[in-house]
Amino acid sequence: MWGYLAILLVSALISYALMPKSNQATQPPAAIEDFSAPVAQEGRPIPVIFGDTLVEGANTLWYGDLRVTAIKKKGGK
Repeated sequence: MWGYLAILLVSALISYALMPKSNQATQPPAAIEDFSAPVAQEGRPIPVIFGDTLVEGANTLWYGDLRVTAIKKKGGK
């Protein structure tokens, strides 16, 4: 009985020691430059698509009112 309890305690300590450390405090928050939004450029080729496909970096003239607002409350409760 005591052997099983000792093994359980040692395995819990080892798993806690090997748990990946979170580095959220060192990472800066995401900026607007980190997102890939469509752009408008003169002279850019227009792709011809047959069927359904994902077009990366489409040439767009207007993308809406993109605003950044801070989250002021914590969720969960």
